[in-house]
Amino acid sequence: MTSAPYLTGHYTPVADEITATGLTVEGTLPTELTGRLIRNSHNPKPGVTPAHWFKGSGMVHGIRLREGRAEWYRNRWVHTPALDGAPYMTEHGPDLTASTAGTHVIEHAGRLLALCEANLPFELTPDLETVGAYDFDGRLRTAMTAHPKEDPRTGELHFFGSSPFPPHLMYYVSDAKGEIVRSVEVPGATAALKHDFALTRHHVVFVEGNVTFDPTEHSGIPYSWSDRQPSRIGVMPRGDDGARHVRWFSIEPGNMLHVSNAYEDGRGRIVLEGPTVDREGFELSWNWWTGAPGRGTEPNALSYTRRWVVDPSVGTVDEQIIDDLAVEFPTLNENYSGVENRYQYAVSFPDQEGFGGYGVVKYDRVTGARRIHRIGDARLPSEAVFVPAAGATDEDDGYLLTVVSDLKQDASQLLVLDASGLDRVATVHLPRRVTAGIHGSWIPDRALDGIES
Repeated sequence: MTSAPYLTGHYTPVADEITATGLTVEGTLPTELTGRLIRNSHNPKPGVTPAHWFKGSGMVHGIRLREGRAEWYRNRWVHTPALDGAPYMTEHGPDLTASTAGTHVIEHAGRLLALCEANLPFELTPDLETVGAYDFDGRLRTAMTAHPKEDPRTGELHFFGSSPFPPHLMYYVSDAKGEIVRSVEVPGATAALKHDFALTRHHVVFVEGNVTFDPTEHSGIPYSWSDRQPSRIGVMPRGDDGARHVRWFSIEPGNMLHVSNAYEDGRGRIVLEGPTVDREGFELSWNWWTGAPGRGTEPNALSYTRRWVVDPSVGTVDEQIIDDLAVEFPTLNENYSGVENRYQYAVSFPDQEGFGGYGVVKYDRVTGARRIHRIGDARLPSEAVFVPAAGATDEDDGYLLTVVSDLKQDASQLLVLDASGLDRVATVHLPRRVTAGIHGSWIPDRALDGIES
C-alpha cells in the first residue's frame, strides 16, 4: 500500500483500458455538444510508483457526445517509450520521445496531440489510440509546452520550448495548417520553470517565477524554489523581429503555473491574471507532488488569483491578489483569449484546514462577483472546459464540462453546467471512477473531419 498522495483517493490510478457505449444521461444534453471531451491524467501502470506526481504515465479519457446522446467513454494510455520504462536521459542526451504525455491534450490543424512540457507531442487518433511522436515534420527540435495558445482570430498555434540549459527559451508559431512558420530564441530567459504563458493581440508574455532548475532535486523533476532566482514578466512583440525587443519586468516573489488570460487595455498596458503561490504554498504543493513530509492537504496549496498590470511606457508593474479563494486550473471562453474578457472559471480547493470544499467557480471581472457551484462531499471536479452555445451572443453563453471523481460512490460523472448561472444541465454517468487529472479540451467533430480513427 503506497502512501504517495498522488496515487490515493481521487488520484488512484485505473488499472486497465476499457470502452463503454450508450452511456446513461440525466437531463438533456444540448444537441450542439457534438464532439469529444478528452482529458489527460497521470496514471502509472499497476505496480509502478513514480517519485513525482508529474512522472506518472499519461492516460487520456474521452467522452463522445453526439446530438443529445453520450455515445461512448474510453480510456487509453499514451503509448510512449516512457510507458515501457525508457529513460528520459540517455548517453546521447535527453530522449524527447520518452514522454509521460500526461499533462494536456489539444487539437490543432486536425491533429490530436497529447502534451508534456519536457518532450515532443504525441499524436492520437480520434479513438485515442497512439500514433507516435510528432515533431511538425522535423521543424520542432526542442520540447514543447503543454500550454500552447491558439489565436482565435488567425488559427495560429503559439507555443514555446523551455530548457534548464541554453537556449533556455524557444518560441514557435504554427500556422492554421499545422506548419511551423516561426521559431526564435528569446533573449534574456533563464533556467526558471516556465509552465504556461500568455498571448495578447500584439505581445507574447512569459513568466519566470522563483522556481528554477536544481540538479540536487532527485524526484525526477529537477526544480525547486530559489530566493536567488529573480521573478519576472517578459514581454515580447509578436512581429517577426519581436525577439529583438523583448523586455523583462521585475515582479514580487512567487510562482504561477497557469494563466487565466492576458490582454492590452485602453492605455496600452498589459493585464495578466492567474493563480499564484508564495514560497510556503509552493513547498506545500511540491511536498504533496513528491509524497514528502510536511505536505499540504491538496496538490494546489495556498494558490490565489493575482493580477499584474505591466505599463511598458514607464517600465512599472502593479500587482495584487484579487481573491482570497484557493483555486487552480483557470479557464475562459477561448474566443476571448488574448483580449479583455469579463468571465473566468476555475476549480476551488479546500483551505489548509479543510474548509471550503471543491467547486466550480465563476468570476465576473466587471462586478467583482464570485459564484461557486458546490460539487458535494468527497467529490472533486476536473478543470471546467467552456464550450460556446450555438448562436451565442454573450461571452458566457455556453456550457462548462467537468468530470467529477466521486469517492463515496466509487464512480464518475460528466457534469454539463450552464456557464451563465452554473446550473446543472445534464449528467452523463461514466462506467468507472475516472482518475483526477490535469487538463483537457473539447474537440468538436468538425475539427476532426477527414481523420480516420
